[in-house]
Parts: sequence; C-alpha cells; structure tokens
Amino acid sequence: MISHGKDIKVFSGNANPKLAEEICKLMGTKLGESEVGTFSDGEIFVSLYETVRGSDVFVVQSTCTPVNNNLMELLIMIDALKRASAGRITAVIPYFGYARQDRKAKARDPITAKLVANMIAAAGADRVLTMDLHAAQIQGFFDIPVDNLAGNPVFVDYYAKKFGADCENMVVVSPDVGSVARARAFAQKLHMNLAIVDKRRQKANQCEVMNVIGDVEGKDCILFDDLVDTAGSLCNAAQALMEVGHAKSVHACASHGVLSGPAIERLNNSAIKELALLDTIPAIDPAKSEKIKYLPVAPMFAEAIERIYQEVSISKLFR
Repeated sequence: MISHGKDIKVFSGNANPKLAEEICKLMGTKLGESEVGTFSDGEIFVSLYETVRGSDVFVVQSTCTPVNNNLMELLIMIDALKRASAGRITAVIPYFGYARQDRKAKARDPITAKLVANMIAAAGADRVLTMDLHAAQIQGFFDIPVDNLAGNPVFVDYYAKKFGADCENMVVVSPDVGSVARARAFAQKLHMNLAIVDKRRQKANQCEVMNVIGDVEGKDCILFDDLVDTAGSLCNAAQALMEVGHAKSVHACASHGVLSGPAIERLNNSAIKELALLDTIPAIDPAKSEKIKYLPVAPMFAEAIERIYQEVSISKLFR
C-alpha cells in the first residue's frame, strides 16, 4: 500500500518545460497547471492553478542557465507546494547546478553545493531525483533521500546500436584523471579498452593537455565526461588523441551540455566528429552546430518517478 499522497502530479518551472511534458506524456498524465513568472523588478512569483493537497508532487527543474533564476524558481515552487499541503514533494533536478563547487579548492572558498542542498531541504523538499552529479559525494550533502540516476545506460544503448560489433575495437577515453571512474564503468559495459588524457589546468576554464595514457593509435575513440561547459577540456583532449595518440577518429559524449562561452565555436573547429548529449539541459539551435546530437532522458525519469510513487526499487535503472 502506498502510504503517502492520494495521486501523482508533475509540475515544471521555466528551465526545461519540454522535458517535463515528455515525462508526463510517457507517464500518461498531464503537466500540472501553474504559472512561474517575474514581477517588474525581477522577483519571481509562482501560482498553482490546481489542488495539490495530499498529492505526491514532482517538480521538474534543471538549475541550468540562468542558474540563479532557475534555482529560485525551484525553491519558490517547493515552498508554494508545501504551503498548499502537498503530501510529498520531490525535486526532480536533471542537471544540478553549482555541483562543481563541492569542496574547498583553496583557502576561504565556499562549498556552494552544500549551501544549495541546504536551501532545497529548507524550502520543503522531501527527496531529490537527479542525474550524474558532478561529484557523487554531493548526495551526502542532503539530509533527505537523493536518487542520482546514471546517464551512461543511455549512451551504452546508443553506441551499441551505432557501432555494433565494432565497439570491442574502440577505446573509451577519460578527458582527465577525475573522470576515470565513470569512464571505466562506461567502457566495461561496452567491452571497450580505456585510455586517459593527462592534463594540467592553468586556471579556471582553461587547460593544457600533456599526454595520452593508453594505446589509441589507429583506434576510434569515445571521450566520456559528465558535462561540457566551455568545451576547452574536451576539444584539447580530442586534439591530443589525434596529434599525440594518433587516433583514427574521436567521438564524444557527456550527460550535461552547459555549452557556455566559446563552446560551440570550439566544438565546430575541433577534431570531434559527433558530441552526444543528454537533454537534461534544453537543446541548442541545431543550426549552430551539426556535430551535436541530443539523446532523450524522459523515459528514464518517467520510470524513476513512477517507481518512487509506487515505493518500489529504482536500482534497475542503474544497470
């Protein structure tokens, strides 16, 4: 017996309404009626146009650009639902912003990921559903349950169909040492070998590729990372694979396509043949780059939401 919520309802902020609509379509329900806007001075307002009393409510909102606006929308929606007596509130955050500020890298640094976790819990969220946190330990920053879905099953399915039997002759490449664990898990599922690009970061958003660890000569490579921001790391890694490692070709994939600043220009001018991204962040205009392909995450989130509502395990989504 389900001990909470008489029914299930899904609401969306302005960050990624298309994803929320696709999730609802797969679940066979309609998106909750609400309005999220701003007053003339920039303050955010939220209006709910249907009852949520006793309901199991899911708020779909990535904290992508504009990060602070989308974060405030999420917090205010959670507060509105709490005050409207929702039975349980789950913050569905496909892309969790501020996740890169998860530790003190130097003296007097904030740990902003922990601050955001505190804010979400304080607003009234009962649990969080997200995907591919930049640092897995952020799950421990919350005092409420966190389900951190893995995007690599989507990529495994995509590349298995794209390359078929050729997969075993390809190499998965981690663009830096910090991404080795997730790249290794991905490589094992596709029965591929693993290589690592060793780099030294000079300052924020800039990096210098130093060496390629592993045999990539004459191989088709897949660069695997959790997010692409300015694309400097990814494009430099691709250049190193071609010039230093003498790879045959380079594909790339990442869960979150932040794509800020010069990212599109860098990708278009890089050695990368195709960059596969999950649609946790809204897709860019296809005219800007023919190299970018988006893969849907709505099926995974729809199943996760239904399983959370039914109070059954979601562990099968990690396999």
